[in-house]
Amino acid sequence: MSYKNFPMVPRVIFGRGSFNQLNDILEPKRLNSKAPFIFLVDDVFKNNAWLTSRIPLAYGDRIIYISAAEEPKTSQVDELVEDIILTTKERPSGIVGIGGGTLLDLAKAVSIMLTNEGEAKDYQGWDLVKNEAVYHVGIPTISGTGAEVSRTTVLTGPEKKLGINSDYTPFDQVVLDSELTQDVPKEQWFYTGMDCYIHCIESLEGSYLNAFSQSYGEKAFDLCKEIFLDNNLSEVESQEKLMMASWHGGMSIAYSQVGVAHAMSYGLAYLLGTKHGIGNCIVFDHLEEFYPEGVKLFKEMKAKHNIELPQGICANLTDADFDIMIKVSLGMAPLWENALGKNWKNIMTPEKLKSLYQKM
Repeated sequence: MSYKNFPMVPRVIFGRGSFNQLNDILEPKRLNSKAPFIFLVDDVFKNNAWLTSRIPLAYGDRIIYISAAEEPKTSQVDELVEDIILTTKERPSGIVGIGGGTLLDLAKAVSIMLTNEGEAKDYQGWDLVKNEAVYHVGIPTISGTGAEVSRTTVLTGPEKKLGINSDYTPFDQVVLDSELTQDVPKEQWFYTGMDCYIHCIESLEGSYLNAFSQSYGEKAFDLCKEIFLDNNLSEVESQEKLMMASWHGGMSIAYSQVGVAHAMSYGLAYLLGTKHGIGNCIVFDHLEEFYPEGVKLFKEMKAKHNIELPQGICANLTDADFDIMIKVSLGMAPLWENALGKNWKNIMTPEKLKSLYQKM
């Protein structure tokens, strides 16, 4: 038996207002005055001086505002890398991602592609990255994805939706400042928080489970229940706990794997562009067969927060459309094996998967 030697985020700062210490964190990492820091920032903050005025710019540092309306693409990573190479005198001192899972994943991918030749799509898969990435920092402004702690950066490429899973992907530094999550719209808060909840269920119910994953998964699961069901927390407590639930949920996946909901939502995202958080919710709502207790609790949370999920998103799809989603989804072999065991192909046939998609 050969065990994974798993890399973790080496430095993390936690606390409300810790974003103010960004300059102290970055300056020692500045290579020289010609090697700038590039800040990739969700464009929802474009006119938000409360946040942007505190981004410490010096020398040739730059903010690039990016919309998170769509899931990150390999082509988008390639364009960003080309833009950065053409506009900087030297390789950047670092890449800083400020936003949700989309911005964090873009920051990870860009930092990798600045030191590895070719296109981002060439690195979709497991352990294909050859060279260490540029120094990169993750600053989440919404909690739940676990992107701040994972060793992947999930991208939609020309052929598939798949992460760049590598030892060079995790951030060198993460800043967990729950104050930055204060203006998240309620639906978004719920969908992204449920991404974390679903990570827990899929990890805890999976065949890859071990004590390492379980300890993180159980903690994240308990925090999710406290936040989304018990509901007797102050706003600040809720924000801080969800930030830690996201961290623990991400760590739980690190040494195991996700399952049916993620495998299926990748198909939705690839074909329909469905965002990850809401996509997971749409799928998970129909997975009683695989996660009976988890889905029951999910429906309780959904009712408690008056969340109406979109219905009939697969209603007008052709057979060819279904085939595309099925191909993408069944391509996620480790997820299916974790969820259903070694004989997963006998259980999750293309026909079975199609019948599940048809419910959505």
